Amino acid sequence: MTAIPSIFVGHGAPTLAIDASPTHHFLQRLGGDFPRPKAVVCASAHWETMTPSVSAAPHPDTLYDFYGFPPELYRIQYPASGTPEVAARVADLLHAAGIDCAIEPQRGLDHGAWVPLSLMYPDAGIQVIQLAVLHRGSTADHYALGQALAPLREEGVLILGSGNATHNLHEIGPYFETPDVTPPEWVRAFDAWLTDVVLGGKLDDLLAYRERAPLATRNHPTEEHFMPLLVALGAGGENAVARKLHDSFSYGILSMASYAFG
Repeated sequence: MTAIPSIFVGHGAPTLAIDASPTHHFLQRLGGDFPRPKAVVCASAHWETMTPSVSAAPHPDTLYDFYGFPPELYRIQYPASGTPEVAARVADLLHAAGIDCAIEPQRGLDHGAWVPLSLMYPDAGIQVIQLAVLHRGSTADHYALGQALAPLREEGVLILGSGNATHNLHEIGPYFETPDVTPPEWVRAFDAWLTDVVLGGKLDDLLAYRERAPLATRNHPTEEHFMPLLVALGAGGENAVARKLHDSFSYGILSMASYAFG
């Protein structure tokens, strides 16, 4: 079996699921651009734990982990099955790499997972589990998680990181009514830097992005939306070729850039 590339996508606001936008249409195409996986392991910015954790619910609930959005969002169900078997395989791979892993038997799918997946695979016919990002975990910690899971790509499993290349909701106010507004320079500068280091294979720069990227703290006041990128990068394998799959912005401060590795 040909290894499936690992992928990082920007998931933006939950309304991505229902509102036409460049990223909405990109994700609708993305599912058909790669071999259909037998399962997805999604590292979502919206599940944080202190220690590595993987979900194993056979029938995960669709979680509405947001408020104040249009009523139709709360009527969406994404009834993908879970897969305790792949969850156990994830735990085994992490343990083999010297990384502890907890299995959560009832965790549902948060919007960082089901929003992009509902566009990529609208039939909900692919099994899905989630991998938590680490609260206060380093870039190196998340890269190591991805490295440990790289063998899954040879087994027909898609490693999907779901976050955002830039993410500062504290500064969304001036742009909230205009989703397609031109982003400010501080967002564009970080996004351009990120594209350069990802496509250039500059791992040291990525791992030290907090010190080396322009206005890193302003673009990521907290780091949970950046870390899924490191998981996908690590899963791509050593010296993996990176490709930029998509490039757009939402609400001025959200880069929706997406990348494939391997």
